[in-house]
Order: sequence, then C-alpha cells, then structure tokens
Amino acid sequence: MKQAIRYGVIARLRPDVVCGLIFSAVAVSAPWPAHAKITRLVLTPTASPALGGASFGRAGQYEQLDGTAYGEIDPDDPANAVIQDIALAPRTAHGMVAYSMDVSILKPINPANGNHVLLYDVVNRGNKVVTGVFNVGATTANPAGDGFLEQHGYSIVWSGWQGDLVPAAGQLGITVPVASKPDGSPITGLVRSEFSTISVPAGSITTQNLTAGFSSNTPGYPAVDLDTSHATLTMRVHQYDSPQTVAAGDFAFADCTSTPFPGVPNAQKLCLRNGFDPNQIYELYYTAKNPLVLGLGFAATRDLVSWLRSSGDASNPLAGSVKAAVMHGTSQSGRWAREYLQLGFNTDETGRQVFEGMNPHIASGRGSFNVRFGTPGRLSGTEHTEKQYPGLDSPLTYERTTDPFTGQTAGILDRCRANKTCPLIVHVMSDTEYWQAAGAFDTTDPLGAKDLPVPADVRIYQMSSAQHGGFSPVAPIPTTTGICRQIADVNSYTYILRDLLVRLTQWVEDGPVPPPSRYSSIRNGTLVQPQQVEFPTIPGLSYTLSSVFNTREYYDRGMQFNPVDESGILSEPPEVAGTYNLRLPQVDADGNDIGGVRSPTLQVPLATYTSWNTRAAGYSEGDACDLTGSTIPFATTKAARVAAGDSRLSLQERYGTHDGYVAAVKAAADRLTREGLLLPDDAATVVQQAQDSTVLE
Repeated sequence: MKQAIRYGVIARLRPDVVCGLIFSAVAVSAPWPAHAKITRLVLTPTASPALGGASFGRAGQYEQLDGTAYGEIDPDDPANAVIQDIALAPRTAHGMVAYSMDVSILKPINPANGNHVLLYDVVNRGNKVVTGVFNVGATTANPAGDGFLEQHGYSIVWSGWQGDLVPAAGQLGITVPVASKPDGSPITGLVRSEFSTISVPAGSITTQNLTAGFSSNTPGYPAVDLDTSHATLTMRVHQYDSPQTVAAGDFAFADCTSTPFPGVPNAQKLCLRNGFDPNQIYELYYTAKNPLVLGLGFAATRDLVSWLRSSGDASNPLAGSVKAAVMHGTSQSGRWAREYLQLGFNTDETGRQVFEGMNPHIASGRGSFNVRFGTPGRLSGTEHTEKQYPGLDSPLTYERTTDPFTGQTAGILDRCRANKTCPLIVHVMSDTEYWQAAGAFDTTDPLGAKDLPVPADVRIYQMSSAQHGGFSPVAPIPTTTGICRQIADVNSYTYILRDLLVRLTQWVEDGPVPPPSRYSSIRNGTLVQPQQVEFPTIPGLSYTLSSVFNTREYYDRGMQFNPVDESGILSEPPEVAGTYNLRLPQVDADGNDIGGVRSPTLQVPLATYTSWNTRAAGYSEGDACDLTGSTIPFATTKAARVAAGDSRLSLQERYGTHDGYVAAVKAAADRLTREGLLLPDDAATVVQQAQDSTVLE
C-alpha cells in the first residue's frame, strides 16, 4: 500500500502495550514533543472483548476503548488560518489554541488480524452512525448487527467535532474556546434561529433551546439582552407565506418547563406563552454573544487521525497497525466531510495526506460549520425546514465550476489538488438529495445546462427512488405515517452501500477500481426540468409539484461571508439574489427513477417509491415532509387496479406467482453482482428475503 511508504514501515504493537491497554483501567500518555498537536490521550477499555464477545472471522474479537484526546493548534500556522475566529481565540502560555474531544475506538484486540484500515466515522450531532448504516440489524442492544464491518476487519474511530453540543451519554463532542475581541470583551452579533420541526400536539411544548429544530442537544448562543422588545419572533404556516410578528409580551428568554409563563429567565431558552404550534415555522432574531470557534473541529480531526497513524507512543492503541484511512460521513456528517476537504484539512501539519479514501453519504451540500455564530446541526435546507441556512453555496461539485451569481470559479478538490493530498472518493446520494438538497448540482454546471465531467478519482452513485437515510432491509414495513401523509420509502439500498465501501477500500489499497459513476444526467434524458418529470396519476395521492421539491437560491449573506469556503460572518436575514435552474430525476410509468443505481427492490418493485412525501394536516399540510419518502403499493390483481383507476400494473400482471417474483429478484441481484454493485453474499441474502416474503402467496 502507498501509505506504508508515507508513514514508514508498519510494525506490530508490542505485547506489553496491548496488554496494558486491555487490562489497565486507564492508559495515559506522556506529553508529546512540542511540535505535536495531540498532547495527551486518555483511554479506558470499556469493553474487552466487546460486542458480546463474538469473534469475527480472521479479525477475531474486538475491544472498545473510550476516552478523551487533548490537543492544541498553532493559530499562526497558515493551514489553520481558514478557521473562523481562530485569531480571536484565547491562547495558552506558549501561544497555542487548546481543545479536548471525546474519542471512541472499536478495533480488533489483535490489530494484526484486522484489515489495517482505519475507518473514521464522522459523528452526526454527536452520534455514532457507521455501524447502523453498514451492519444490518444493528440495534442499541446489538450494535454489531450482522457484523459486516467487523468481519472485514476495520478499526473504527469516532471523535467529537461539533463544539456546540451539550454533553450527553452516548454522544461525542468537543470543547472549543469562545472567541472574544482583542481587548477581551464579548463578541456580539445578530442571530437568526428557526423552530419548525416539532411533531407533538400544539401547545404541549412551551420552551425550546435557542438553537432547536434539527440541532438536537444544542443550547444556542446566549442572548445579550433578555428584553424581548429588542428581539423579533415571527411565525408562518408555509415557507413562502408572509410572516406574522409575535407580540413581544407573548414570548420570553426563559425556561417555562416547570414555571408558568414568563418562566425563569434564561439567556439560552425561548418560552412561548401558549406553546409552540407544529403547524408553524417560527423565526427568532436576537443579539447573541460568545461565538464558538467551531472550525477547530476540522483541525482536531485532522490531527487525531494523523497522530493515530504516525505516533508510536504507548498510549496509541493503533500504533503501527494502520496502512490506510477512510472517512465516512452520513447526512450532516457527510456534508462536514465535504467541507473538511474543501477547507484543506486533508493535509496534516507536516504535509502528509490524512485520508486516502472518503465516503460522503447522502450529502450533496456542505453546511454552517465554520461561520461565526454557526449552527452545525442545521440542515442545509429543505423545501419546508431551515431553508435559508448555509450549505448550498457554490461550489457543490468536485470539479471546478463558475457560479453565475458570484462569478467565482472553484471546486471542492481545489486545495487538496494543490498539495496532492486528495482522497479517492465514493460519493453516494439518495433521490432525496435531488428533490430537497440540490443534488443535481453535484454533477452539472450551476446553470443546470450541462453535465460536468466527474474527476477520475471520484465516483458518484445515485440510489434511485430511495429516501434520505434509506431503509433497513430487515425492518418491518411501517404502518403509521407520523406527520406525513404516506408511509416512508421502504426501498433499501444498504447492501449496495456495503459493496461500495468494500470497493473504496480496495481502491485505496491499489486494488480494483469501483464501477463507473451512475447517476441521472442531462445527456441521457434522465435529469430534467421539474415540470418535465412524468409522474403518473395515482389514486389517493395528492400533492402540488412545487411543494415537494426544494428550489436552490443564491443568497447574498453579506460582504463578510465567503460562499466558496462557507465561512465568515453571516448577515441576517440573507437576501435572495438569484435562483438556480434546478433539475430532477426522470421517472418511469410507475413513478420510479429511471437513472442511477436501481436496487433489487426498484428493479422488481412492489410499489411506487418516491424520495418525497407531503405533510399531514396540522403540520403545514401539503409542504414537503423534509427527508422522508413515500411508498405507494401496487394493487395485487388487475381487477383491483382497474376498479381503483390505477394505471400501474398489478403484482399478478408483473410476476404471475410468488415463484415468478423470486425469480425476478434473483435476476436483478445477479445483474447487480456482475456490475460490481452487490456482494455475492448479500445477493444471496436478497434472494432469500424474497423467498421468505409473502408476496403473491
């Protein structure tokens, strides 16, 4: 492997070091040399062996190590200059900026038995994700599930990067400093906060953190002034409705959970006299103080992974065992991974490449990760929720493009190309990214006029007709719809995603390259204008096209914001200064995507699967139901579909019998296996699941 040369000869862990990590209560390092960035690592072997003591093939048993990493960065190092407000962070006695972060490592007890690949899972709002994504059947009680990652021998590393989280059990965070003015006085600024994702009865919640919505477990920036006459709160039912102002006497910066309105004064909470209504989108404008140096999370991740790879210190549980590193990020953390790359953090302090591979998953944009008063937990915006927050500013492409509104030419790979540290990338999008997060602009020019070439070191795969986050292949079909009108999209692509991780791992090991990119495109007619989507008329399905896809606007966020880097200081509210020419995937006669990677479920459908859904009554009815898709089943017989006025063929017309259905699934699974998109073992599982089903029985 290339990395063996870059980091030196690979050596085995000394037996005394391995035993010390397993049996001692705490392993604490001695201080590192002054130039190092990780100054101390404290780990506790919380479970050894872990995962119920199971043995995973050649990798054997695993152990779980948890603890804290302490580090510091040089604020004057040009590599760190891109971090917003780093120059305004407090410094140590020797001029450094310090931080500490939670760390968790799951690895083979004997690292020599593993595959020598460090799989770094970017936590999502503090939560571990990768095991739930790849290990089918994983639960809190059984986090290994079917043990896919462990069977392949990965050493999995997690660390906190999101600096605005409240410490909570099971979540990983990072402690970063507060920026202040050079004279030590607080930095203040206008902050906009949206509250729009409540799914409980109206009025039952009276109090929320100032940063709420998708930003779970985040308190928000404290208000400078608790006088609500100096703040503005508005409400509206739909995204484009005119906002109605809430009287200053009807809300308070206070906690009303145990004390009636106006509650107990609290600079980080908002109390509403009659409680919050899930049928409304609320926006609060207020003056906040004490911005966090959030971009420090990028440098901390860079330095931790580089240190785990290169340090031979006795407290490094992976010392000498890592030959390559792959970063995985899902949704918010996938957008963070793309921003990590865009800002140039894949190069460590000595100029070495940190990650050879990267797997951004369901992440077409970037996010509010490196701005003053940033809110990293926010969406980059859906049609209904948190639409105006940063995340869809150009560039969205890996290749360089010119934005028609800013005139700036840039690509996500610019910095890593300049110093030759770009990772190999397998980028996976669901169909939701097209409908809600401008996914088409990852492969087209900003005008939506033409396809762009995908770089040779990048693969992009669209999971056709699949919702954001997918659906577990062993989960039961949902029977309730929640705040949406339809049941969720049950078209699973988990097994394809597993195959692509293996392909990426082989790629970084100088093995076979993954299959060619596969996504909807303008050139083959599968990526079209919204009004050209030929969605069929389906009995009982009611929607307005303009409400189920999210437009992409160019927002003028002020002179102090850098859209290329998604960094700087935001001017609130942002002003719409242009609209991009959006495109969406074309569908077949069933309403299912034509282009992209079609899973066995989609090739042998039992329903129409959409990546969009609509909100039910009482929840801004008719708006897009954010990241949830839909499943609209086919009729079983021709007579039933004709009686319903359904143009989609029935199950009997498609497959005849149960055996006919199973044969069709086998043909689809075999086809994907030949194309390099489904592992043979998983193909056999897919066929067995079809055999065990009750379809046409």
